[in-house]
Parts: sequence; C-alpha cells; structure tokens
Amino acid sequence: MRTCDERGQMTVELAAAFPVLIIVAVIAVNALAFFSECAAFDNVFRDAVRVHVTSPAAGQGIEQSSALVQTALSAAFDAENEAVRVSAEAVSGGHTRFTGTLEYMPTLFGLGLRSTVFGIPLPPLTHAVSIAVDCYKPGVLL
Repeated sequence: MRTCDERGQMTVELAAAFPVLIIVAVIAVNALAFFSECAAFDNVFRDAVRVHVTSPAAGQGIEQSSALVQTALSAAFDAENEAVRVSAEAVSGGHTRFTGTLEYMPTLFGLGLRSTVFGIPLPPLTHAVSIAVDCYKPGVLL
C-alpha cells in the first residue's frame, strides 16, 4: 500500500534524472556523429590523395597537391562544426607522407555548443589519417 509520504516520488525522480538522461543522449549522439565523420573522412582523404597526388600535372609540386587535397576535403566536410587540415612531409625512399586532420566540435543536436565552460576551453575532437605515396614525376626516368 502507498502511504501519503510516497505520493509524487516519481515526479521528483524524473526531475532529478531527466537532465542526466539528456546529457547522456547528447554525448551518445555526438560520439556516433564523430565516428561517422571519421569513417567518411578516411575514405574521402584517401580518394583525394589518390586522385590529386599520385599523378600530378606537369610542374605541380607538393604544395599545389596539398592545396588540391585540402580543397577536396573542405568541399566534402563543410559543416560549421568541422575543420580539415592537410600537411605533407618527405619520408625515406623519395616518398611523401600526406596527413589529413579532421577537427570536430560537438553540438547540441545540431546547435552549437559553447567552446568554454567556466573559463576552461573545450578542445575539438580530432582524427588524423596519413598515407605515404610515391608521387609520379612526368618525364623523369628512374
């Protein structure tokens, strides 16, 4: 049997638990969105490097190739809460390593979140992928 003191207990429990449930839902949605963007970024980055870097135009250097890859990634990841970077470095054997980085700022179901909480900056989530390629040089005999 219920006593008079237990009436309204469920309402109080809901009021206490609801904010926690919302926070858990926001974290879960952002985690799944970030994982999805990471998977898409891996595919787009490798495709862009394969298309723009492995067979450059005559006179096209590493800087121009990096810019083309950056342009392709920026077109694919143009959301307000996403940013992409591309860097290139020479490695042994005449190969070049291209590294693409995706920065993802979590959102509140599509709305922007504050970048600081109580004066503490919240860094974006980052995902980096790199690939080393041997850039074809037109007219050069090995």
